[in-house]
Amino acid sequence: MYEDLLIAGFGGQGIIFAGKLLAYAALREGKQVTYFPSYGAEMRGGTANCTVIISTSSIASPIISSPKNLIVMSQPSFLKFFPRVKEGGRVILNSSLVKEELKRDKVEVIEIPANDIAEGLGSSRVANMVILGAWAKVSGAVRVDTLVQSLKDVISKDKMDLLVLNERALREGERFVKPAH
Repeated sequence: MYEDLLIAGFGGQGIIFAGKLLAYAALREGKQVTYFPSYGAEMRGGTANCTVIISTSSIASPIISSPKNLIVMSQPSFLKFFPRVKEGGRVILNSSLVKEELKRDKVEVIEIPANDIAEGLGSSRVANMVILGAWAKVSGAVRVDTLVQSLKDVISKDKMDLLVLNERALREGERFVKPAH
């Protein structure tokens, strides 16, 4: 098994946190992992993206020029990274904020209204967890249960009060989509 993923959006959307959580969950499941965060110059409001590779065998390089999987949380990130997705790849976009302006054959696009779902749970700040829960279910790369278990390892102590909300957001994302093949 080999899955690579690029997660992209604005700083402040929890892009780096989502990638870190995914990496911890994959490690918890005994898989090989690389995690490579990238920040724009501004942090909050600037661009942020990270790549995560999950494999059952050794990973040669953490660099992904053409990802198989893309999670996109903002329109500028969609326009920048969508053309790079591999043929046969999968894009999960936050349809609350992103319009699919570009089309490609042989790339699956799944629209998740992540901000709307998160607001229904009480805070748009967990839109990243909604979309990560959806990706985990459709990709099968990690179990959503493992993401939930790994939250305690990744959430900072001063934000532990958000643990349950993040768990609920992961589960809502999981419920929103159909499982992998």
